Amino acid sequence: MKESYKEMIRLWKRLYVDAFERTTNVLPKVRGVLLAYNTNIDAIKYLDKEDLEKRVEEVGRENVFEFIEKPSEKVSSLEELFAGILRSIKYGKAMEWFVENNEVRAYLKEWGWDELRIGGQAGIMANLLGGVYNIPTIVHVPQNSEIQAKLFVDGPIYVPVFENGELKLFHPKEAIEREEDLIHYIYEFPRGFKVFDIEAPRENRFIANADDYNARVYMRQEFREHFKRIAERVDLAVISGLQVLKEYYPDGTTYKDVLSRVESQLNILNRLGVKSHFEFAYTANEVVREDLISMLTKFTSVGLNEVELASLMQIIGDDTLAQEVLHADVFAVIDAMHLLMDETGIERIHFHTYGYYMALTQYSGDEVRDALLFAALAAAGKAMYGNLEKMIQIRDALSVSTNERAFPLIEALEKEFGMEDGVIDMTDRQLAFVPTKIVASPKSTVGIGDTISSSAFVGEFALMG
Repeated sequence: MKESYKEMIRLWKRLYVDAFERTTNVLPKVRGVLLAYNTNIDAIKYLDKEDLEKRVEEVGRENVFEFIEKPSEKVSSLEELFAGILRSIKYGKAMEWFVENNEVRAYLKEWGWDELRIGGQAGIMANLLGGVYNIPTIVHVPQNSEIQAKLFVDGPIYVPVFENGELKLFHPKEAIEREEDLIHYIYEFPRGFKVFDIEAPRENRFIANADDYNARVYMRQEFREHFKRIAERVDLAVISGLQVLKEYYPDGTTYKDVLSRVESQLNILNRLGVKSHFEFAYTANEVVREDLISMLTKFTSVGLNEVELASLMQIIGDDTLAQEVLHADVFAVIDAMHLLMDETGIERIHFHTYGYYMALTQYSGDEVRDALLFAALAAAGKAMYGNLEKMIQIRDALSVSTNERAFPLIEALEKEFGMEDGVIDMTDRQLAFVPTKIVASPKSTVGIGDTISSSAFVGEFALMG
């Protein structure tokens, strides 16, 4: 090992320890966080080779394989369901397809699951921020059925209820209603998982989405009619779930109807001085994606990965840069972040990918880097345990080795920009870079991106004071 790498290991070990201590000490300062809009039930199944091959053969292997390379990206038959699962395995990519067929939905329910967890970006973040970090959290729950409510952990997690014109906050378990179960069936596979002649290059999952409410970004009456009174209770807001929007719906409504309501709520947040983060997810519809870029001007912050950042570069019109971002060229990613900030004026862009995170901000401070380090520990803790329940699990992640494959990137950034301890002063902007901690055999990958982004955003706000 190069001597410089040994020094880097010591440096980042110290930075990680300091970041954990600093961030956990200040998290109690956060008065409240609002999370909207997508909460659902995740039914997780860990794929078994023999079971999967048997089911594919029953449906018709030849028919299934025809769909793998010509995906419809929706599920209207069992052939499409298994083609989606096999495609996800083949490319090691997370994929989510909406289940349109009721017979397939019945099959999924009968196939069953290994465990149920809170799902949806808002739901996952609620259990983390409220249940682990003990930050008062108000979460939008489209359908608070008994199964859904019981998946929320104990802690200061609330849903708003209006009684006689008065805003009251109840833990979801205390506000159960007779409503639908919104289920996302998640099929997880590890790196090296082999089925037929297909082998997974990395661990990931396929999601069969059988949830009609989040698929249209349904908003509860409380959020439609009393949003200002809810927003007055918080310092921060994290918005997610808009990636599912379609251009048109059968009833004549369009995605613009939803975005208009979201925009009016963002205006309220901005008037109240509530900092907002948009957790971007890959949005297949280019028309919707273009309008989401326009809406970024209303947000304080956005979080995305290389696929999502590349998709925005395509909309902006730089296809060459988009391809370079997809190939994980760190300098291309930095250029793309600058271009996105130029186009939108957004104050903070948080980029996360396998092995490292970056944040480009229109302000400076080591707090940005330390929040990324804390987020990396939270992600590693979630990968180790599958589900975070206590802060000690995040502290345990300090024992995971820092990703040494990111060290050449650190050297390149130090040479090009004079980066010091993961921070680059770009005069009117700052870039923070951190190598992550990679768990060799993660127990689960679901929700890691949400864990990263919410931890970094909330941690940074708390550190900045």
